[in-house]
Amino acid sequence: MKIVIAPDSYKESLSALQVAQAIEDGFRQVFPAALYHKLPMADGGEGTVQAMLDALGGQRREATARSPLGETLSASYGLTADGVAVIEMAAASGLALLPPARRNPLLTGSHGTGDMIRDALDAGARRFVLGIGGSATNDGGAGMLQALGARLLDAEGRDLPAGGAALARLARLDLSGLDPRLAACRIDVACDVDNPLIGPRGASAVFGPQKGATPEMVAELDAALAHFAVLMEAASGVAAAEAAGAGAAGGMGAALLACLGGRLRSGSAIVAEAVGLDAALADADLALTGEGRIDSQSVQGKTPIGVARVAQRYGVPVLAIGGCLGAGSELTHAHGLDAVFAAVSRPCSQEQALAEAADNVSRAARNAAAALALGMRLSSQKRSKSGT
Repeated sequence: MKIVIAPDSYKESLSALQVAQAIEDGFRQVFPAALYHKLPMADGGEGTVQAMLDALGGQRREATARSPLGETLSASYGLTADGVAVIEMAAASGLALLPPARRNPLLTGSHGTGDMIRDALDAGARRFVLGIGGSATNDGGAGMLQALGARLLDAEGRDLPAGGAALARLARLDLSGLDPRLAACRIDVACDVDNPLIGPRGASAVFGPQKGATPEMVAELDAALAHFAVLMEAASGVAAAEAAGAGAAGGMGAALLACLGGRLRSGSAIVAEAVGLDAALADADLALTGEGRIDSQSVQGKTPIGVARVAQRYGVPVLAIGGCLGAGSELTHAHGLDAVFAAVSRPCSQEQALAEAADNVSRAARNAAAALALGMRLSSQKRSKSGT
């Protein structure tokens, strides 16, 4: 029996590889002779770099980059053994880098993400996987473009400062200075939201408040992005404002699509393609997956559902183990998860659950395997009694 183990990480406790190992440990207690194929997964958010390095080999690199408020920091990204740069926007432009009192999307910029891309270009990367979750910015990706050589000029020909508010003063977007190496690059953007750039479902209205925007700021930022969209279309020839995902990461999706030729795709699909999930599942008998919490949000494209979609193409059943099961976890059955199990089996504090995560996952996997073995035995007995 070939079993593919392809989970996401459990935030704050286990990497995707550690989860996969714990699941294998539990299953081996019941199926010691099975062939286990571990493929650490992610959906483009936190843990994507580590998952792809674990699956493909490679190394972490440190880039000198700018924080959302322009301060110098060291941002880590991955360079796989076959030369793919895996970048999490949050490493340099993330909300977690700023305490609540310093969060102001009128002023925060995405320059640090561009700094990381440039560092990867210097390292020889020409293919990128860019996860754009967790951003602190609402500048439409303007800072990233500036870091890569574009110029955003006001009516007096001066370069605009960082921040979403400054876009209202933009008079000309000059893309001629963009790093010429970008023309030879393939950029896959992990984007699991379908919001447009502007309007009631746009970047400012939906995500701005999470980044510190007041209702007044939301209106100002939305108007600034609308202005930026007009000039971006004129400069690039691409109408990106209404594209699904253009509003992701404060409008970063629009800039990547229009100015860098990025492809906005499901994060789990990008990672699945990169690590060879299709080939692994093509001749598999069972797939095991999971994430820290399985609930109604999981069906929006999280890793377990991404794995299930691939498995369904080959008729492979899928079991999932979550750190816990939340409201709506039953919805995942209609999206390809045949059974879901919770790792935590007794009342405990969050601290205990995190500390005991590996043991809990292994125990849950063993129980899931035992239930599977029981079903196989019952089926065998039924066939034996019927004489078939």
